[in-house]
Amino acid sequence: MSITFPIAMPSAPGFQKFNLVAENIVGVSKSPFTLQAQTYQWPGECWTLDATLPPMHIDQAQAWVTFLVSLRGRLGTFYVGDEANASPAGVATGTPLVNGAQSAMSSTLATKGWTTNTPGILKAGDYIQLGTGASQRLYKVLADANSDSSGHAALDIFPRLREGVSDSQAITIAACKGTFRLIANNRQWSFDEARMYGIDLKCEEAI
Repeated sequence: MSITFPIAMPSAPGFQKFNLVAENIVGVSKSPFTLQAQTYQWPGECWTLDATLPPMHIDQAQAWVTFLVSLRGRLGTFYVGDEANASPAGVATGTPLVNGAQSAMSSTLATKGWTTNTPGILKAGDYIQLGTGASQRLYKVLADANSDSSGHAALDIFPRLREGVSDSQAITIAACKGTFRLIANNRQWSFDEARMYGIDLKCEEAI
């Protein structure tokens, strides 16, 4: 049976080190005479990840090795999320949905379906997930959000919306994951004299 991307990572073990990086493209022009600077923010924003797995015996390691090889370099995509923040810190009650069709590249997201009149319905640092398959996206909430009397809440998010979203599109608020691909085509693993395997994972958001 052929592999269909994106695929799921092996469930165990969890990462020993997880370095998720938020990247922006900002140009800076600085005068050599006055030292005053002008900045320009380009719309490009993305996640990158540099992660390390703990030492593993061959039974666990082979699942990861097979996963990496099956990606066929940068061709394949897979799902990644922040395991340490799988549950929202906010109240996060209700059935959250996108509130009205919204265009790609927006840094805010209008939402509905939350429990009404609730301060901190989501907290700064919470994640949300939009879309499925190759368009499954991971977003981070950048400011505390409150729901109003209609159950609406506006979310400041990173990165900007990848694709346009439709009215009443579902929003995932727990165990959120985005779609990533490897940064390089080569995949490698190693083992020591005790036959303990070591594997690193370097990837970026698949845009």
